[in-house]
Amino acid sequence: MTDYFRSAALLTQSILQRIAFLTLLLCALTLSAATIAASVGALPWLDFSVGFGGVIYHNAGQFAQIGLTILAILLCAYLPTNARIMALETSHRRFNIGMQDVARAYHAAHAADRAGLFRLSSEFDAVRERLAYLRDHPDLGTLEPDLLEVAAQMSHISRELAQVYSDDRIARARSFLTQRQQEVEAFNVRLDQAKQITRELRHWSHEVELEESVAASQLQRLHDALREVLPELGLEDMLRRDGTVIDMTQKAAE
Repeated sequence: MTDYFRSAALLTQSILQRIAFLTLLLCALTLSAATIAASVGALPWLDFSVGFGGVIYHNAGQFAQIGLTILAILLCAYLPTNARIMALETSHRRFNIGMQDVARAYHAAHAADRAGLFRLSSEFDAVRERLAYLRDHPDLGTLEPDLLEVAAQMSHISRELAQVYSDDRIARARSFLTQRQQEVEAFNVRLDQAKQITRELRHWSHEVELEESVAASQLQRLHDALREVLPELGLEDMLRRDGTVIDMTQKAAE
């Protein structure tokens, strides 16, 4: 939409410039002819009076006509420069339009080259093949043959680039990257599972160590209690070895 309004504004400006150019030229020619005809008596001078400072100038119309004629002629001196500027602007717009058409045609040829549609190897045959493809393209039928030829030559020059970045190779690269990404995602899932199992085993090991510590503490308290109880029972010959109560007299008899 913005490009449309910009193009419309440029077109309107170009039309107004040409109208102003023709109007100024016609005014200069008309005033010059009227002034020359009045000077030789063929036409009357512009007639009006002007008062300034209490003085009445009856021939003010003649001076005004001569002054307007000189001003119009002086303004016409800028017309060649303005014409050259307008020509440059028009040429620039045509160049931009031409380059856009060439870029559009080149894009179509390059896309076909990446798809592997062109098979001829020699330069002349390759350019001709690309030119025939562009001429038959439904979106490029209105372009000039010279633009299509330039686009075909550009496509031939960039054929190695089209081969390197062909659609087949790009599809394989994308497939490979997709597979690698899936493998990384699967590895991350397994890694998360391993972390969860490690946390569970660490927690389990901590609980087992805590239970063993409680059991060892209870066993130590039991041993201490037996050590206090055995003398009271008259079993002084009983000793504890590795958590076992042994009758030393019986052990010696054996």
